[in-house]
Amino acid sequence: MKKLIELFLILIVVMLCSSGKKPVPGVIYFPDWQFKTGDDRDWSNPDFNDSDWKKLEAGIMWEQQGFAGYDGYAWYRKKFDLPREMLTQAFFKDTVEINLGKVDDCDETYLNGILLGKNGVLAIPSDKTKFEVDLKSDNYSKDRVYRISAKDKRLFWGKINTIAVRVFDHGGDGGFSVAKMYLTVRDIKDYIVINDIQSGLKLNKGKYSKTLFIKNTASFATISGKVLVSVDDVSTGKILLKKDWNVIMKPNSIDSLSFTFDDQKEVSLEGEYTFIESKGEHLLTQSQTYPFILTPKSPETPLIHGAKIMGVRPGSPFLFRIPATGIRPMTFSVENLPEGLSLNNSTGIITGNISKAGEYKVVLGATNSTGNVTRDFKIVVGDKLALTPPMGWNSWNVWGLAVDNDKVKAAADVFISSGLADHGYTYINIDDGWEAQARAANGEIVTNEKFPDIKATSDYVHTKGLRFGIYSSPGPKTCGGYLGSYRYELQDAQTYSNWGIDYLKYDWCSYSEVCKNVQSLQDQQKPYVLINECLKKQPRDIVLSMCQYGMADVWKWGGSIGGQLWRTTGDIVDTWESLKGIGFYQSVPAPYAKPGNWNDPDMLVVGNVGWGPNLHATRLTVSEQYTHISLWAMLSAPLLMGCDLTKLDAFTINLLTNDEVIDIDQDALGKSAVPVIKNPLYEVWVKELEDGSKVIGLFNLENIERKISIDWEKVGISGKQLVRDVWQQKNIGSFDKSFESTVLPHGVILINVSGESN
Repeated sequence: MKKLIELFLILIVVMLCSSGKKPVPGVIYFPDWQFKTGDDRDWSNPDFNDSDWKKLEAGIMWEQQGFAGYDGYAWYRKKFDLPREMLTQAFFKDTVEINLGKVDDCDETYLNGILLGKNGVLAIPSDKTKFEVDLKSDNYSKDRVYRISAKDKRLFWGKINTIAVRVFDHGGDGGFSVAKMYLTVRDIKDYIVINDIQSGLKLNKGKYSKTLFIKNTASFATISGKVLVSVDDVSTGKILLKKDWNVIMKPNSIDSLSFTFDDQKEVSLEGEYTFIESKGEHLLTQSQTYPFILTPKSPETPLIHGAKIMGVRPGSPFLFRIPATGIRPMTFSVENLPEGLSLNNSTGIITGNISKAGEYKVVLGATNSTGNVTRDFKIVVGDKLALTPPMGWNSWNVWGLAVDNDKVKAAADVFISSGLADHGYTYINIDDGWEAQARAANGEIVTNEKFPDIKATSDYVHTKGLRFGIYSSPGPKTCGGYLGSYRYELQDAQTYSNWGIDYLKYDWCSYSEVCKNVQSLQDQQKPYVLINECLKKQPRDIVLSMCQYGMADVWKWGGSIGGQLWRTTGDIVDTWESLKGIGFYQSVPAPYAKPGNWNDPDMLVVGNVGWGPNLHATRLTVSEQYTHISLWAMLSAPLLMGCDLTKLDAFTINLLTNDEVIDIDQDALGKSAVPVIKNPLYEVWVKELEDGSKVIGLFNLENIERKISIDWEKVGISGKQLVRDVWQQKNIGSFDKSFESTVLPHGVILINVSGESN
């Protein structure tokens, strides 16, 4: 009997263990990799021992993980178990997808020692000096996605597999730039696409409406099932809508499903969309946070916004539009206006020039039918420009090389009609794609057919009180393959001045081809020293934006050679991985920010973006967009939009026009925020302002909401502090020793903290 009982207990244990067995996941993620600089083909061998290599986190360039300044060859390796159950439980069981995100600059990928593919250039060079990026290639900037048959001999089912990636970086950041890297068997989730961004959330007569578009991208199968939609108020847990539809999706077909629900003044709404395959074994679920507007509407009474200080050189053309909100018509005034300047009282545009160096304190005024307001303003006439970070719009992140004259003029029009200019946005900047294929006979740079008269475009922008920017490269070609300024620097500077250019983005690009030694600091500085000398010889001020991706710690010396701002990283894209990797890395260059010297973590990726001509709504969630703008403002970063301004929705306008957030960015003290708490789960950053108060950002890096607290002693303050919610523009109370708040996933709480006596 005892043995029978023992056998029975063993059987129960076995059954319990068996029933508790975890299902095999449908996706294998690669969050970290073994890494080594150098180059050896043996490193692709699956049996190679890489245990002594350094472990790096995916999605963060190697410069930011202990290999600063390294250019050349390097290898990543990842060993992983490939369960056979992944294949047997899949819906189609035919295709394996390996997604390695983006790689800077070019790469070869090996699966178990056999080449899987190469990207970015025609071939990885054997001689670094012969490196030439294939900018025309469709593969260069795309995700590294490999799809192979599930029967491919390179796959070792039920065994340990090895992916090895050989990377070559020719300058700037190198390595993996996207964190979400994975292997999966193609399934329902890969063929059914729920498009929740094509149609935005609309509010009309107290009801929200939205349309989902469901697509079956499989060309070989009809997929039937059910679509479920639910809408919840995240803050209260209240369910606002539950609805479902039966669908039969033929190969390569699209279906649309519309729904409505009442507006009950919720501030945090989330929609969840689920597709369940007819047999109920496979499903796809995604969620979407609907835009919630935090910034209060501007009052009808006049208010003056934007920077409180401006720098100009003696004798240079002066242009400033008083940024003011309130109902129109409005009249403007200026007390103590310096000699040489004049004001248009109806537009608020100040023009002219000041010949004598010095500081001029003036008082700006605005009056409408509801009242009047004044604001102190300082004009500094000397050798410094951009005393606050530039604010405006750049064409690249929306139109790419498809930019043209009409799109640029439309952007200037929207600055006025939408009120963006009333909040301090000033620059209308053309990026790459305006240059003709050849210079004029006298060597002058000329525009292509998309810009028939760029001087007229410049004048058009200036008549609105806005400033006009342009793009070039110190190399023979721009990043898009157009003419650069190499050996024509002075002539191009003269041409820009004649056109009325106020801002030059000078992009490194092909200068690597002519740079004698990219490892030499002097050679890296040379093209920017030269263009600065050329720009200073012109009779107008042209702000110099150095776009060289943070090479050689540019923040330490960019200002000393004439730059007003400089890129600190590679290009941003509209994903959380990119935003997180770039934004929170800025703690490194932060101490070097000051008036006229700005770190540039790249343009804003909110609104409709796409790098032209095909656009899409930003992939950043609402919370991620608030994090984006909050962090850039705290960093004293340039606020340059990169979206289709003609399609701005109410949420994006609200996001971009919170004047208290803008004041943080434009604060005259010019200090960048620095982190006082920095860990993988959350970060807390602090910025000092000119008035003595501090701005604190509580940033949640997790996918779930969490409480974040900050002790005043970590911020360098003590006693009771008045705390103001910056986004909602309201005081939320007095706090004695610390502050705590619940922060949404990937979200932020942005507060201003000042002593009660203030």
